[in-house]
Amino acid sequence: MIYFDNSATSPVDEEVLDAMLPYLREEYGNPSSKYYCKAVNAHNAVEEARAKVAKLVGANPQEIVFTAGATESTNFIIKGYMDYRRYYGDGKNHIITSVAEHKATLNTCKYLNGDLYSNNDPTVTLFGGKKTVNRGYEASFVGITETGEILVTTIDEAIKNNTAMVSVIYVNNEVGTISNISEIAKLCAKKGIAIHSDLTQAIGKMAIDVHGLGIDFASCSAHKIYGPKGVGAAFVKSDAYGIPPITAFMHGGEQENGFRAGTLAVHNIVGFGKAAEIALRDLAANETRILSLDQMFIAGVAAIPAISLTNKSDNRLPGIISIVVDKKDFNNERFIKHISDKVALSTGSACSAGEPSYVITALGLEDKVSKVLRISLNKYTTEEEVNQLIKILREEL
Repeated sequence: MIYFDNSATSPVDEEVLDAMLPYLREEYGNPSSKYYCKAVNAHNAVEEARAKVAKLVGANPQEIVFTAGATESTNFIIKGYMDYRRYYGDGKNHIITSVAEHKATLNTCKYLNGDLYSNNDPTVTLFGGKKTVNRGYEASFVGITETGEILVTTIDEAIKNNTAMVSVIYVNNEVGTISNISEIAKLCAKKGIAIHSDLTQAIGKMAIDVHGLGIDFASCSAHKIYGPKGVGAAFVKSDAYGIPPITAFMHGGEQENGFRAGTLAVHNIVGFGKAAEIALRDLAANETRILSLDQMFIAGVAAIPAISLTNKSDNRLPGIISIVVDKKDFNNERFIKHISDKVALSTGSACSAGEPSYVITALGLEDKVSKVLRISLNKYTTEEEVNQLIKILREEL
C-alpha cells in the first residue's frame, strides 16, 4: 500500500525512534525528581528538546509548553487565556475564529459560545431543556474566500469592544491554503487583541518565526513532522516580565510552570525535539522535494477530465492537494474504501471522519462534499508512488 494521508499523520523518522529508545529503556527517570543521575538526565533531555522545538518555530525555550498534542495546546490556550482575561483582566470575553478551523479550535470556541452541542440549531434541545448554555463567553465564526483564505478585512469587521482573542489556522489542514497571519496579527496588536494560530500543518514544511509573524500563542504536534503521537507544544509569548498569566489547563503538580500538571512523557518529548531538529536541518531539501512531487501529481491528473483542484490558487502549501472528482456516481467514502488495499487517501480531516467536510462547504462547494479527496505527501514519498497513484486514479475514474 502507498501512503498519501500525511496530513492525518506521518511515519516516525528512524532517527527520532533511535533518540527515543534510551528513554524507554535505561533513562527512565522522572524529570521532576532531583539530584540523582536518572532524574537529572531526564530533566536535561526535556530542556534540550524544548530548545529544539523553540528553534524550529522561532521562539525562546521558556515560551514552549509541552502538551499531549495540538488539540490540547489549542484548548489550553483558548480556554486559559479567555478565562484569565475575563475574570482577572479587563473582562473582555469575545473570541473570533473562522468557519474552516481544525475541530480543536472550532469546537473549543463553540463550547465557550455555549452551542457546541446545539450546533447553532434552535431546534436541538440540550440537557436540562436548554437550547444553549451561557458560559459567559461569546464567539464569532467568520467566513473564508473561495480558496480558503481568512481575510484581514473579515476579521476586522468581526471585532467588537469586548473582543479578547482571534484564533486562525495558518495552513488549512484540508485544502492547504496559507492565510496572511502576519497581517491579521498586526491588526490584533493595533486593537489590543491576542492572536493564536494553529501551526500544525505548517511547521516542518515552511519556515516559521512566531515572533516575526507577531503571534502571541500557537499550537503544534510532533506526529505531523515524523515524530511520535501523543506530544505537542503550546507557544506562549513572553513579555518583559516573562510568561504572561494564563489559567492552567490541568491542576496538580508544578510541571511546565504550573500550566500542565502531570509527569512528563520524556521519551515522547525527546522524540519531538529530535523531529524538530531534523525538520529544521532538512527544511530546504524537503520543501524542494515535496514541491516537485506536488507539481508532478497535478500535471499527471490534469489529463483526467473528471478531476479538478479544490484550491486553484498559488496560495497553497505544496504537499496538501484537495481534488474534486466531478463524476455522477462518484462517492469519496466508497472510493477510498474500494482502493484501501492499494493506497491510503482521505476525504478530509481525520478529526471529522464520517462527517461531511465543513471546510469544503465553507468554500462554497457544498454540492461537491462527497466528491472531494485529499492527497498529502511526505518526505519519503517517491516519484514512483506518485505515478502509481495517478495510474490508479486514471484507471478508476
